[in-house]
Amino acid sequence: MALKRALIIDDEPDIRELLEITLGRMKLETVTAADQAQALAALGEQTFDLCLTDMQLPDGNGLEIVEHINQHYPNLPVAMITAFGSMDTAIASLKAGAFDYLQKPIDLEQLRSLIESALKMSDMQSDADSAADENLLGQSAAMDRLRQQINKLARSQAPIYISGESGSGKEVAARMIHSQGPRSTGPFVPVNCGAIPSELMESEFFGHVKGSFTGAVSDKEGLFQAAGAGTLFLDEVADLPLAMQVKLLRAIQEKAVRPVGSQSEDLTDVRILCATHKDLSQEVDSGRFRQDLYYRLNVIELRIPALREHLDDIPELANACLQRLAQEYGSTAPVVTEDALATLQQYAFPGNVRELENILERAFTLCENNQITPPDLQLADTQNVTPPPAADNKTDVQLTEAPAEPSEHHPDAGDESISLPPGVSLEDYLEGIERALITQALDATRWNKTAAAKELGITFRALRYKLKKLDLE
Repeated sequence: MALKRALIIDDEPDIRELLEITLGRMKLETVTAADQAQALAALGEQTFDLCLTDMQLPDGNGLEIVEHINQHYPNLPVAMITAFGSMDTAIASLKAGAFDYLQKPIDLEQLRSLIESALKMSDMQSDADSAADENLLGQSAAMDRLRQQINKLARSQAPIYISGESGSGKEVAARMIHSQGPRSTGPFVPVNCGAIPSELMESEFFGHVKGSFTGAVSDKEGLFQAAGAGTLFLDEVADLPLAMQVKLLRAIQEKAVRPVGSQSEDLTDVRILCATHKDLSQEVDSGRFRQDLYYRLNVIELRIPALREHLDDIPELANACLQRLAQEYGSTAPVVTEDALATLQQYAFPGNVRELENILERAFTLCENNQITPPDLQLADTQNVTPPPAADNKTDVQLTEAPAEPSEHHPDAGDESISLPPGVSLEDYLEGIERALITQALDATRWNKTAAAKELGITFRALRYKLKKLDLE
C-alpha cells in the first residue's frame, strides 16, 4: 500500500527538518516547500493527504495557502503553524478553512495527534453523505442545507457555535459533526453547563487530585480528560459563570488544563462544540458573557432552523417518532389523519422538534382505533397557530399575544379553596393523586390492566403509558 504523503511549507530549515523527521517516523512520505511558489507548484504536480503550512512565508502567507487548498483541493486537510500566543492568527486560519493549528514551539505529542486525526479524513469522505442521511430527517431545502454544512464542518477541528431555539436539535447536530469527523472513534461528551453547581464546576471540567478539597478522596479526571481524542459538547454555554469562563478560555487557548490541587498541567486533545438557546452576542453586549471567549467559541456558527421553517418535514418526523414509540411500547404505530397533519403544519411550535415529539407521545396514548385525529393533538386552544413561513425560510414568525390571566375569583368557582402542602409543587401533587388512583384501580381489578383502564375511563394504551411514566410497571 502506498505511503501517505504530506506537504510541509515553512521557510525555516530547522522547522522543516523537525517536521520531516517526525512525519517520517510515522511512516509518512514528505515533500517540503520553502515558500508559497514552491508550495503551489508541488500541489499542482502531486497529490497529498495532509498539508502543514507556516503563517509567515517570504512571498505570501499561510492564509493564502489555506484558501487555495480549500478552493482547489477541498478534501485535503491543512493545518496552520502559528507563532506562540498568536491566537488571532489561529482563529483566522480556522475561519479560512484550516483543519487545525499548531503553535510554535511545536509540541510533538500535539503534532502526532493532529496528524492522526487529519489522516482519518480521506478514509471517511465516502461515508459522510450516507451518515448524514441516517441521522437527520427531513427533505426540505432548510434541512438539505444543514446536512451539507454539517458534512463540511465535520472535516474541520475548528470550534463551532451551534445556535438555535430550544428543542430544535442542537445536540443532534453536534453528535453528527462528531460522528462524521476524524474523532468519531473517540468519545462524545455532552455537558449541560447550567446543571453543574458553580462550586463544583472547575473540578468537573478539569478534574482534581486526591486531598485537594474536602471530599476529594481520590484523583478524578475532568470532562476535558474524559473527552480526550474526542469531542466535548458544551450545551447551554451561556449559563457558565464569568469566573469559569476565564478558566475555559485559557484551557481552549493553551490546549491544556490544570486539575484542582495539581501543580502541573495536562495536555488536552479535544474538539469543542457549544450551543445555547440564548442569543450569545446579546449576552456579550449585556456583560454576562466574555467577548474574548465568544470569539474563541464562535469561530464558525451553525444555525439550526426552527421547525416552523421546515413544516413540510412534519409528516416524516411524525412517522419516525410514532414508529419509535410503537417499538418502545410493543404496539403498532397509529396513523395520523390528513386533518391532524394539517393542524400540526399550522402550528408555530415554540418548542420545535422536542415539542412535536411530546405532542405525538400524548396523542399516541389518547387516540382511538389506532388513528390520531386533531382532537388527540390537544392543540385547539393554542395561541401559537401561524401560517407557513415564506419560501426563503427566513421569515420571523410573530406569535400572537397570550390571553389575559384569569381573574383570581370566578363567580362559578364557589368559595372553597384548595392549597398545596408546603414544599410540594403542583406537578408533584397531581402526579401523586394520579398514582394513587391508578394503584387503587389496579388493586381493585387484581392488576388486570384492561379492566383497570376501563374503570379509569382511559384506553389500555394510555394506562400503559402512565404506568411507565409513573414507574409502576
